Amino acid sequence: MKPNRIVVTIILAAAVFAGLPFIVDAESSYLVFFLFLTFINITLVQGWNLVGGYAGQVSLGQHAFFGLGAYITAITWLRGFTGYFDPVAMILSGLGAAILAVGVGIPLLSKLRGDYFALGTLGLGEILRVIFTQGGTLTGGPVGLLLPSGVYESMKPYYFTSLGLAVFATIAIYFIVKSRVGIALTATRDDEVAAEASGIYTLKYKVLAFSVGAFMTGLGGSLQAYYLFHIHPAGFFSLKWALYPILMCLMGGAGTILGPVIGAFFLTGVFELVSIWIPEGHPIFSGGLIIAVMLFLPDGLVRLRLRSIIGKKGEKKGGEEREKLSFGKPR
Repeated sequence: MKPNRIVVTIILAAAVFAGLPFIVDAESSYLVFFLFLTFINITLVQGWNLVGGYAGQVSLGQHAFFGLGAYITAITWLRGFTGYFDPVAMILSGLGAAILAVGVGIPLLSKLRGDYFALGTLGLGEILRVIFTQGGTLTGGPVGLLLPSGVYESMKPYYFTSLGLAVFATIAIYFIVKSRVGIALTATRDDEVAAEASGIYTLKYKVLAFSVGAFMTGLGGSLQAYYLFHIHPAGFFSLKWALYPILMCLMGGAGTILGPVIGAFFLTGVFELVSIWIPEGHPIFSGGLIIAVMLFLPDGLVRLRLRSIIGKKGEKKGGEEREKLSFGKPR
């Protein structure tokens, strides 16, 4: 798909989804709830896509930024600094996650590579979970924080906000990738030594990608906090917020713009169905699905489709060349 068509497709799809709550009852429609979850997942997946898909740095610590974003929103609201659905709180949540990513990313990304970096980020999430569990009255301890749920009026604000975050994340990734920053990130991913030899300060770009991805994840955590009204370490620092975005990104196609969107739609639906039909088997199914994706779809659905199209064109061209060799011209 051509770049300009990608932007047009995103805008048209957003316009269609924006009209849905005016057609169905947003308060009782399961479709609205499903799309709300899907849009949050798209935001998280695109955040990881920039880090893992374009910068080539496999992070297992997105749950740290998700939980931190949720707690910043909850604490600032309960302390009276912000309010319900306050844009300032959401931006602060994203910035707090981004600042943490910079502070942690500089030492980790400068010293660790590959699996070691992944394990380092995984440890970050577990450290934050313990800190917020032992945080006393500030974080509510293991019970967490209860927000005033009486302010809830409608599902529509959640739906439109999650849609806006998903569109923002996808378009932001598109423009980043098409800029000089994107070129530097892909060069770093493909061959870091060659990129540095070409004058690219790889650490700067890796930290930038890590912090931007954390910012998007923090926004998602903030919205989830407003939706649930109960923020606790076990739920918001759960590993699912780290593993699910990776799985969705890999299934759709890491390092592409629309692949993570496709992966988020598909796997959110799959996980919802599994949680309804066989809730006790959800962890086993998730683990099996991760293995299946790594074995059979390592490059994602988008690249699988592209290879199929290119293969057909190649076969057609090859057939024409063989006819030229046999009969002098194609039939």
